[in-house]
Amino acid sequence: MEQKNDLDLIRDHAKQRSDAICAMNQKLWAFAEPGYKEFKSSRALEEALEKEGFTLERGIGGIQTAFAATYGSGRPVIGITAEYDALPGLSQKKGVARKEAADGNTFGHGCGHCALGAGAAGAAVLVRDWLRDTGNSGTVVLFGTPAEETGYGKVFLARQHVFDGLDMLFTWHPSDRNSAMAGRCVGNLCARFDFEGISSHAALSPELGRSALDACELMNSGVNYLREHIISQARVHYAYLDAGGKAPNVVQSHASLLYFVRAPKNSQCREILSRVEDCAKGAALMTGTKVHMKIVGGLSDLIPNATAQQILSDAFLETGPADYDENDYATARAFLGILPDAQRREVIKQGASANHVSEEAFAERPLVTSITPFDRNLMNVSVPVSTDVGDVSYLVPQAQLSAATCIPGTAMHTWQHTAMVGSGIGGKAAVAAARAIAYACTKVYRNPSVCEKAKQELLAETGGIYQCPIPDDVTPADVITD
Repeated sequence: MEQKNDLDLIRDHAKQRSDAICAMNQKLWAFAEPGYKEFKSSRALEEALEKEGFTLERGIGGIQTAFAATYGSGRPVIGITAEYDALPGLSQKKGVARKEAADGNTFGHGCGHCALGAGAAGAAVLVRDWLRDTGNSGTVVLFGTPAEETGYGKVFLARQHVFDGLDMLFTWHPSDRNSAMAGRCVGNLCARFDFEGISSHAALSPELGRSALDACELMNSGVNYLREHIISQARVHYAYLDAGGKAPNVVQSHASLLYFVRAPKNSQCREILSRVEDCAKGAALMTGTKVHMKIVGGLSDLIPNATAQQILSDAFLETGPADYDENDYATARAFLGILPDAQRREVIKQGASANHVSEEAFAERPLVTSITPFDRNLMNVSVPVSTDVGDVSYLVPQAQLSAATCIPGTAMHTWQHTAMVGSGIGGKAAVAAARAIAYACTKVYRNPSVCEKAKQELLAETGGIYQCPIPDDVTPADVITD
């Protein structure tokens, strides 16, 4: 009997595992747990991997819902990251093209981390199958990484050195398209400003008061002027954590702001935040209040790796897009149908162009099934979003792909995406991602020298230096949100 090549082996195992991957997507989607509280989700993944012969290390980095599942021996050692946290306020019934919350939970997988987790775990199992079948040396580690959305999970894990010793790392993310994710993501620093004033009767004795709320207002005004004098690629956002109470006839003795600073590089974030801090100090001086700043979170900019990204892109092109069925296309048509006319026409136009089909054909099957190859020219393009994968990218050559879990034009962090990723569409995309990542791993195991090439590229970018953006005294418990 003719021996099967690696591509056929991965495809065959993916067919055998597809139902399990889709079922895991459904399970994680139903759990929909907040960051650092993904107890059911992490346990489901841990138990599934343990049954497949992986060695489990639970609670890595001191985080209860983080884990590492390892199979194989020797080098290369390839990591795969799984996410499984959900978002507040995005509960939604799966596959339903109208806003209707699912029973019993206010959280929902609006960013599709249910599919991400299922697909990443599926990829690790497919690699396990391949290592067993071929007898090849190599190690695969599936990292369960909680709290990507609101808790900086991978940053804390990176600070605890859990990614040390890897030769390469792959992951993926739900999207409305299929592609290699070549661009850079920006860095982010999150700082809290607590103003302390003096309370007093706002009518009888205002001269005795020192308003912390006024200080916040003045700080915000100063930062608004500052925005003109920072690099155009930077973003500064803020929100009130404490407005000093509900009584306008009391001079507010306390008030707090939360600021986000985003910029292409971590050093730029730090420089801009120092100027934001100066605005806060000036506001405190003007109002006779005191201010305390504390960095409570941060994410490093993401560094794409050309060698790793090319391997993953080639693997995705060879393994192919999701194998959607007619039920999936029916779900997609339902969501296409609720769009306003002008938006629907634009979605159909863009989708038809992407799939190289007529607009009539795409309207009947409105999911992108083409794959956009890796374009090295995009490696220096910064996308104004942040991810904790950025911190991992400073430590190990990494690459990501995106797979279509929704119709074109669907925004992440919406009830529409929650509904679609929880349907068969999300499961099929997870299988496609698992196939591609697993096949990319086989390419690295067959040609280990690519690891050294990728590492040299990373070294040229970083100089071997990684500075965690979160101070040592900040722990995951400090950033847990419900």
